Amino acid sequence: MRVLYNLAAALVMLGSAATASAEVVDPTGDFLGTYTGPQNGDVDLLGANVTFDGDSFNLWSQQNGSIGTTAGSLFVWGINRGTGTARLAGGTPSLGSDVPFDSVVVMFPDGLLRVVTIPLAGAPTITNLAGGVTIDGDTLAATVPLSLLFSMGFAPEDYTFTLWSRTRVNPLADGANSEIADFAPNAAGFNATAVPEPGT
Repeated sequence: MRVLYNLAAALVMLGSAATASAEVVDPTGDFLGTYTGPQNGDVDLLGANVTFDGDSFNLWSQQNGSIGTTAGSLFVWGINRGTGTARLAGGTPSLGSDVPFDSVVVMFPDGLLRVVTIPLAGAPTITNLAGGVTIDGDTLAATVPLSLLFSMGFAPEDYTFTLWSRTRVNPLADGANSEIADFAPNAAGFNATAVPEPGT
């Protein structure tokens, strides 16, 4: 498995409220050896960041090229809210043995945001938010309310996040793990950064 290039964290004081800033940085061109799609810049992850403001998670990522260059591309945040399992490890080929998740947030290049929560039993719950993704050149951003990513045992600040890019033959249906291009971070998830309420 590839090694995480850099995981930076800084502690900043703002008035009486402490905040932390953490961003995952991923190497350029580190596509998975199992990936069979085009190695274009828009599916090469360079950085990822998640902040939590008490009500919502703000997700951001930067890619190595303009979003939407590669047909069928999408960007998936695997989130562990407390009952995560390494679901990609059961796919073909087996991937992400250190990436447990019980929900996903999918960002599409057309601006669609899809939030999927996976229960311990029964069918997943899918919420589609048209225009929920902000695209600016090589970056993607979205805000997901905590109400859509409710706890499954973890406190929100303990949720773990992992981002991966993929190019699906059918963007609306799951395919083989050989469609997954890149992970950020590569071997494990990271926690959201807490930010103070605007009033503080």
